[in-house]
Amino acid sequence: MSFPLPDSYTEWRHCITEICGIPLGESFIRERLAALDDDNDHMTRKFIELYGRKHWKQTKDWFTRALNDQGEKNDSQKP
Repeated sequence: MSFPLPDSYTEWRHCITEICGIPLGESFIRERLAALDDDNDHMTRKFIELYGRKHWKQTKDWFTRALNDQGEKNDSQKP
């Protein structure tokens, strides 16, 4: 069974959090961004090979947005 690649941040977030059941916490997001920025990371090379540089870049942008959303969420919870 294969799923189409997400075309939007909303679809991507749904895939990660709902379909895969992975919470998008700050530490997870930072780990993924570090791995995606590492040209020597085997999984990053495989990701680019399978999905292309355009989707790799888009995925990095979505993780960055999720990190920014996390910061905004934390800021709104401060007294």
